[in-house]
Amino acid sequence: MAMIHLVRHGEVDNPDGILYGRLPNFGLTERGHEMARRVGEHFATAAVTPVELVASPLLRAQQTIDPMHQRLDLPVFTDDRVLEAANSFEGQKVNARRLAQPRNLARLYNPLTPSWGEPYKQIVLRMQAAMASLRAKLAKHGPDAEGVIVSHQLPIWMTRLAGEQRSLVHDPRKRECDLASITSFTFESSTLVSVSYESICADLQPKQAVSGA
Repeated sequence: MAMIHLVRHGEVDNPDGILYGRLPNFGLTERGHEMARRVGEHFATAAVTPVELVASPLLRAQQTIDPMHQRLDLPVFTDDRVLEAANSFEGQKVNARRLAQPRNLARLYNPLTPSWGEPYKQIVLRMQAAMASLRAKLAKHGPDAEGVIVSHQLPIWMTRLAGEQRSLVHDPRKRECDLASITSFTFESSTLVSVSYESICADLQPKQAVSGA
């Protein structure tokens, strides 16, 4: 058995409310750092502590995993495959008025792919490949080893939907993936046997959804 925990990064400093996507230099707020510290404490005091740490190259993910790195004294492997999803609206404020503009409506013709960003299936494939690489590393540590990947809301949610054999087409407002939450996947060899979810920072969630997270 092996367990991989997909952790969403903490709250991001985004005062202009843009969809920041893969843009650089979007770091955590003070509350986001508190979320990261709580995640680090959670794993450092768990019954089985992780033996491998992986993170997206984006600043907010690197800052979220740093307390775990410090507490567990483990190196962090940066993996581009767990990066945020590509989105053609990146760098913009996304609201109903802007989406109704003709140049933006042209991007919305197919919500099933979706037409405005990285295909959902492609996101799943790269996340699953990153998890397979991590499982291979965990196998070297013996049975019941655990690892952590710090990633982003959409890649984590896509991976969960695929793991639960649910449709990848969804309402973004209904994603169960809070900031600094943990979605855990348990494998027996290469077979996924269970998925669980925990929001350990439920009391720290912002009142309004964070754009581009």
